[in-house]
Amino acid sequence: MNKNFTNTMYTTLFKLPTPINISYWWNLGSLLGMFLMIQIISGFFLSMHYTPHMDLAFKSMIHIIQNVNLGWLLHNMHINGASMFFISLYIHISRNLYYNSFKIFYTWMIGVSIYLISMMTAFLGYVLPWGQMSFWGATVITNLITTIPLMGMYIIQWIWGGFSINNATLNRFYSFHFILPFILIMFMMMHLFFLHITGSSNPLGTYSNLNKIYFHPYFTIKDLLGFMMFMFIISIINLEYPYIFSDPDNFSPANSLITPIHIQPEWYFLFAYAILRSIPNKLGGVIALLSSIMILYTLPMINLIMNSLTFYPINQFLYWMFINTFILLTWVGSQMIETPFMMISQILSSMYFIYFMLFILFKNINEIFIFK
Repeated sequence: MNKNFTNTMYTTLFKLPTPINISYWWNLGSLLGMFLMIQIISGFFLSMHYTPHMDLAFKSMIHIIQNVNLGWLLHNMHINGASMFFISLYIHISRNLYYNSFKIFYTWMIGVSIYLISMMTAFLGYVLPWGQMSFWGATVITNLITTIPLMGMYIIQWIWGGFSINNATLNRFYSFHFILPFILIMFMMMHLFFLHITGSSNPLGTYSNLNKIYFHPYFTIKDLLGFMMFMFIISIINLEYPYIFSDPDNFSPANSLITPIHIQPEWYFLFAYAILRSIPNKLGGVIALLSSIMILYTLPMINLIMNSLTFYPINQFLYWMFINTFILLTWVGSQMIETPFMMISQILSSMYFIYFMLFILFKNINEIFIFK
């Protein structure tokens, strides 16, 4: 039984028929697995010294950095590993958008669920250092739940374990932050399972069984090169610029009596935060925020004859406009809520959603000219 299982796993993982023409853009999936393991291992060791208590959380972080052997390195790996994880995730999603990989239905739907769980995990982790931005960021984001009609206030008090963010909140956020990565692993295994059933896409967007080779050794070597490149980058960040992605306000202990001048989440949430702020109405902002992620679930409903934007010039132009819109939303989300940034965020938010509508419109126009 064990021998059969081992043979099946070997055949599934290493003898997987893989398109011969896939490029380095297809490396990001394996890189995400590597960064998830880095996060789980570094987080496990950090949890041995971290204390989820209002009075001790910030001091325990200082203790880890200053007193624990190589604690500073574990801390840097964990906070910067999260940023590298989301950089890889956004590149992975953008590559799938370009090559229309959302047509692989179950793999795509599970992938979007992985994205949502990753965002939830990262948010819960951002609260744990119990610095000023951790506390106030958590206050702002959890307060969005109050927009739920009738039940909003009751739900938020249940989540907080009181009438404001307190020790009970920190404890339960710590517990959820610890357990969610294991749920992520389960979803990633499902993601790989369905990917291996359908096979990977390729730059031409074809799903033929022709021109395929074994995954090992050809693509394992390719993945190893990607691992080494990204490990080099994260090592430089950890050793030379460890706090390049961090907010200065988070180096001060949480104080409920002093509100930071500008409250903002981590950089990988800034695009959604900009969309949230662009709408004056609180409920409307929350709906727009959720829609910016949930709209990804609707993409498999788009019917395309060709499975790569290489064959759709107008859609290719729109795609790069969308990528620029995403980057600009991330930038504007870090700016103060004042003129002209509010107007810019409203324009960019509109462009973000309009892209998905224009994608369908110009797809039809392109296909008329291509298959005339």
